[in-house]
Amino acid sequence: MKSEPNVYSIADLQRERKTIWEGVRNYQARNFLKAMSKGDLAFFYHSNSSPPGIAGLMQVITPNIVDLTQFDANSQYYDPKSSTESPRWHTVAVEFIEAFPQLISLETLKQEFSAEELWVVRRGNRLSVMPVPEAVAKKLREMAHA
Repeated sequence: MKSEPNVYSIADLQRERKTIWEGVRNYQARNFLKAMSKGDLAFFYHSNSSPPGIAGLMQVITPNIVDLTQFDANSQYYDPKSSTESPRWHTVAVEFIEAFPQLISLETLKQEFSAEELWVVRRGNRLSVMPVPEAVAKKLREMAHA
């Protein structure tokens, strides 16, 4: 799950301990959020940073939450086509697990994984939420503590 660190970082989550992952406005990313279950782990990826990369780990504590920002006309995530009777956007609540001792940079990810193994290394990929296969997740956790 990606966030720009100047908007919301792993340090922010560490300080707050829990947050709702609001503001995802891509249908494919939303569908990945809707497929998450309580207890699922998610990597926290710092995007649009220097360097970008995986900064830590979090866990889903509440799945399938209606993203209330879609109804707030003052929110940058407002969606006038969404209604409380038929919300278009759902999300999850997550809790902090750990900040990695060192960022796993995008460059390192590109050296270690193919685009089929890890979507974040795909050229032109802009999704803010994407699945990570268990074997890849295991290797990433090992890399984080090497």
